[in-house]
Amino acid sequence: MPQNGRKIREKILALLARKDYQPLDKIEMARKLRLESGERVAFRKMLRELERSGEVARIRKDRYVLPAEADLVTGKLSIHQAGYGFLTTETSGQPDIFIAAENTGTAMHGDRVVARITRDAVPRRAKDRHGRSEGRVIRILERAHDTVVGTLQHSRNFYYVVPDDPRLVHDVYVRPAVDGRSQTAATVGDKVVVRLESWESRHVNPEGEIIEVLGPAAASGVDMLSIIRKYGLSPEFPKEVVDEASGIPETVDRRMTEDREDLRGKFIITIDPDDARDFDDAIHVEKLDDEDWQLGVHIADVASYVEPNSALDGEARRRGNSVYLPDRVIPMLPERLSNGVCSLRPGVDRLTYSVFIQFDKNGRAKSARFAKSVIRSDQRLTYKQAYAILQSKPGDELSKRLHAAWWLASLLRRKRFEHGSLDLDFPEVKVHVDPTGVPVKLERVENDESHQLIEEFMLAANEAVARELRHRSTPTIYRVHENPDPEKLAEYREFVLSFNYKVGDLSHRAEIQRFLASIRGKPEEQALKIALLKSLKRARYGPQPLGHYGLAKANYLHFTSPIRRYADLVVHRTLAERNLGPRSRLDINQISSIADHISETERTAAEAEIEAVRMKKLQFFQRQLDLRDPQAFRAAIVDVRNYGLVVELPDVLVTGLVHVSALTDDFYLFDPTHRRLLGRRSRKRFAIGDQVRVFVVRVDAFKRQIDFALADRATTKKPSQKKR
Repeated sequence: MPQNGRKIREKILALLARKDYQPLDKIEMARKLRLESGERVAFRKMLRELERSGEVARIRKDRYVLPAEADLVTGKLSIHQAGYGFLTTETSGQPDIFIAAENTGTAMHGDRVVARITRDAVPRRAKDRHGRSEGRVIRILERAHDTVVGTLQHSRNFYYVVPDDPRLVHDVYVRPAVDGRSQTAATVGDKVVVRLESWESRHVNPEGEIIEVLGPAAASGVDMLSIIRKYGLSPEFPKEVVDEASGIPETVDRRMTEDREDLRGKFIITIDPDDARDFDDAIHVEKLDDEDWQLGVHIADVASYVEPNSALDGEARRRGNSVYLPDRVIPMLPERLSNGVCSLRPGVDRLTYSVFIQFDKNGRAKSARFAKSVIRSDQRLTYKQAYAILQSKPGDELSKRLHAAWWLASLLRRKRFEHGSLDLDFPEVKVHVDPTGVPVKLERVENDESHQLIEEFMLAANEAVARELRHRSTPTIYRVHENPDPEKLAEYREFVLSFNYKVGDLSHRAEIQRFLASIRGKPEEQALKIALLKSLKRARYGPQPLGHYGLAKANYLHFTSPIRRYADLVVHRTLAERNLGPRSRLDINQISSIADHISETERTAAEAEIEAVRMKKLQFFQRQLDLRDPQAFRAAIVDVRNYGLVVELPDVLVTGLVHVSALTDDFYLFDPTHRRLLGRRSRKRFAIGDQVRVFVVRVDAFKRQIDFALADRATTKKPSQKKR
């Protein structure tokens, strides 16, 4: 910030902080500060920046105050599909603010807003039932989106678009048909992209203009295209980026390997998913003597191909990360790099950045070193292949080395949990689609030994690099997971108690570990783990090594996936900083800005990926209904309400409802004390933890809800186990 701008900033904040300050508009403030005419442009610019950052707030009659003095808070608004919302404040440690539906104004989900805490509200409404303060949105600072994706509909007098996101609770009116045709030749039932116009009054619906027609909602590929447009993803690369990538050689020549450690004689392997297209990490493990082990983690040296401030670098930074949808990958780097010269394919020379860690027999890291290297991977294994090898006795060299690697990985894993790491691993469901994008199979993917082996080695490499860069005091991007808010953990404890688990003070890490161990393998494990994750802070990127709560690591960052994460590419460059020129180095402000940006792109990617999988799951069950051949699935009752049974299908990780009206063999009464349904005549009971078989009877794609019915009358009770 220029010196002049810094002085004006200090003057503004000092004026607003004065005890005798009365709210002034910008003209009155400039007069009060006795600014010269040449300073007024900088003053107005700084005032806008302070308002945008939330350091000052604009109230009625465009007067300015410090937010705290006027009970104002700035943050991101998250709206529930029922209409109410929560404001996540930008002040560290400050709890969320509840915003009633009538107090959201014209704010939409994801908007950055200013809200006033309603201390003058009716006493019973001053706080919600969880003790959170309530507020009212008074100003929108930034719209989360300037476009909306939805389905075009038509009433007698209006064309309107129903947003795909149920958290956007208002339909968007579009202009009526002109000369018998609607805008851009869209027809009712088409998926469209609408550019929003200024929306000033909550008493009328927002309006917009159709700028793109994606096609009929049911047409092949339109579903994923809708998600791509909704989240602003970019399937195509700009021409200058493609041209720059085209100039990169597809092979590694002798000149490129000079001054690199030659590891082409080492037995190095990769282990990745069956359908992986890019391989950015490889490993080898060696027994050094009777006690010590050496782990080698070799990561694609993307930084040797992507120069700082190049077109490739700028586009990778903008994207932040790759996005993985069920039918495609939207990569961070063009395919020539991501699936070509940077991918550690077997039998070909590849440039890598290696981490060598020496462990003693107890799994303690004795030393670590880092080197630019060249490798030639011996074997590409899928997780399924690696798991099969680990389940059989070692025979050939590959299986012997893999078993040795698992011995070390299992030791590191055990030590990690002894040190306090939380077991928050989840199985995943892979959606298999046919060439037209139709989901044909849902496959549960377990976090088995093959996954754990790679996970532990990547964690070890990430931690080793973080320790090294912190020791050097080299600015870089760290992976940060801060300690949770005690209030959130207290709320979560109340939720756990409703499941009849005895649980102590969850602010103690050991108690969370004990609780997670107690629910392992239980029907409600998934629901309780997800709720715990929501109670913890979200991991993010930052310029300071603040530690990782979930992993119980003081030093942690991301180094092992530079093909698909920009954070890792930055870390590679900072690790090699001694070899970089001053123009390539980033200062702490630049790193902080990049960290904030890629934290946001990571959240966007995660939301897009989750929504895409959820959409395909809904389509899978809808297809069963359309074919009139619903499959019976095993399910567990994870909650009981007065209106029915909430069930989870563990094989496909889907949650749905068996409505009480679908229980036709008896009239069932709700027993709230024991959280169960009880048959009035048969005395049959349905309780949390019971195992049942269900089939789909209804799919609501808009509300993203699935209803099931019992596949047979008999319910298989789980083995008697005490939860308490």
